[in-house]
Amino acid sequence: MSNIGIIARRELSGYFRTPSGYLIAAATLLVQGLLFNTRALGGTKLSSDVLIDFLRDSSGTTTVAAVLLTMRLFAEERQSGTLVLLFTSPVREAQIVVGKFLSAFIVLSLVIAASVYLPALIFVNGKVSLGHIAAGYAGLMLVGSATLSLGVLGSALARTQLMAGVLAAVFIFVFFLAWALAQVVEPPLREVIASFSLYEKHFFPFMRGLVQLSDVVYYVSLTYLALLASTRVIQSQRWQ
Repeated sequence: MSNIGIIARRELSGYFRTPSGYLIAAATLLVQGLLFNTRALGGTKLSSDVLIDFLRDSSGTTTVAAVLLTMRLFAEERQSGTLVLLFTSPVREAQIVVGKFLSAFIVLSLVIAASVYLPALIFVNGKVSLGHIAAGYAGLMLVGSATLSLGVLGSALARTQLMAGVLAAVFIFVFFLAWALAQVVEPPLREVIASFSLYEKHFFPFMRGLVQLSDVVYYVSLTYLALLASTRVIQSQRWQ
């Protein structure tokens, strides 16, 4: 097994052998279910609007779950003193970062997949396109990947789990704020700033069932850059 696989397996055991992973998954699914029943099914709406509301709410719960899943990755090991042991092992920094990211992504993917029964309930009294659902879930996976990578960066920088969560939330909020900022500036700067928007610019098309290459590239690029930054942070800390 490769070093990345070993680290990912080690982190996965940390999620499944302690209550944290189960609590995060249960809380996320509970909130999604409550939002689906109180908001998406409230009143008389078209089935497509119900699905759009569900996907919008799920992007928020996915983001929160991503922060909770990643805040422990480096900060917990730094607090417990086991990060030193990891640094002295024959494993490259990029392998450490990618392995930890993959473990969190697997857990988050399972949580996202477990919520598929909710949009399936729409078929009880309505009808939506399976392609629309698939596009929406592809968008949730990409949002999850991007926010997880920002969470990994926050955990790599922080000394405590609380600070890791705060840093991750700040990073995500900056990208969230890009859309609002774009609305108060003039073109062509408006388009430039809007292109950094984590949700309105790049996730909303997925909510409507549209899969655009530019949006996929945005999320993949953001994930890569955040993980690259995390690798550089770990490299600097390893040789201090």
